[in-house]
Amino acid sequence: MTPATVTNDKHTDHLLPAELLGGRVRILLVGCGGTGSAMATGLVYLHQALLAYGHPQGLHVTLVDGDRISRTNCVRQPFSESEVGLYKADVLATRVNLFWGLDWTAENRFLNEQWDRDARPFQIIISCVDSRAARKSVTETRAFGKAHYWLDLGNNADTGQFVLGEPPRADQSAVRLPTVADLFPEIIDPGLDAKDKLPSCSALEALESQSPFINQTLAYQALALLAQFFRRGRLTYHGGFLNLRTGRLSPLAVNLAVRKGVAAKSKPTASNRRAKHNGSAVIPA
Repeated sequence: MTPATVTNDKHTDHLLPAELLGGRVRILLVGCGGTGSAMATGLVYLHQALLAYGHPQGLHVTLVDGDRISRTNCVRQPFSESEVGLYKADVLATRVNLFWGLDWTAENRFLNEQWDRDARPFQIIISCVDSRAARKSVTETRAFGKAHYWLDLGNNADTGQFVLGEPPRADQSAVRLPTVADLFPEIIDPGLDAKDKLPSCSALEALESQSPFINQTLAYQALALLAQFFRRGRLTYHGGFLNLRTGRLSPLAVNLAVRKGVAAKSKPTASNRRAKHNGSAVIPA
C-alpha cells in the first residue's frame, strides 16, 4: 500500500488497497445488538452499491454474536416478540439471506483469542460491542492479526465514535492508519468497564440511558465512510465523533504525523516477530 502525495505538513489521503477491488471482500461483523444490527442491514446496501459501481463480487459478511434475543431488545433493536430466545446473529443472517438472496453466515458465539474458524482472512473487521473487554478480545484474535482494517463503533447515551484503522501486520506499509486502540488505549482496558453504565434490562431505563437513534446514526455514518472509501479509493478522514444532543459530527482527519508516530511506536522486534506466529496482533511493517 503506497501513501498518496502529502498535501501539507499534517494531512495526506489514505489509499484503498488494490486487493479490496479484485475479489469478494470478506467482512467479520462482531456484535449484533443495536449498532451491529444496523450495520448488518446497511452492509447489504453497500454490497449492492459496490456491484453497481462495477466491483466484481461485492461483500461477504460473517455475523458473530453469542447473545440471544430478549424482550427488552425488541424495543431498540430490529427484533420481534416471535424471535425472543433465538440467536441474534442467526436471525439477522437468515433475514438478509432470504430477502436479498445472499449467502452470508452467522456464528452464534462470542469472539475470543482462539477464534479462527477459517484459514482465509477477513479483510475488514467491524466491532459493535458494548464493553472494553469485548473490544480487547477482538484485538487478541488471529482474525485481527490478518485483517487489513478494523472499524470500531462505540457509543454512550447520545454520543459515539467510529474509527477505521489498520491492525499491525507484517506486510503493510511503514506508515499505517491508527486504530481506535492506538489513539485511545483506554478503550481496550477491561479494568475500566466497571465505571461504564451499560443499558439496563428495563426497556424504559434503556431508552432513557441511550438515545433511540444513536445506534442507527452512528452505523450509517460508518457505512458512509466505507462507501466513500470504495467509491473514491481514498480517504481524507478515517472516523468521526458524533453528538446527537448538539447535532455535531466532528471528523477524524487522516494525519500523517499521527500515522508516523504510531509506526514508530510499533517497530518490529525479534520478540514480537515470534508473537505473530502465536496469533498475536502486534506486528507492524
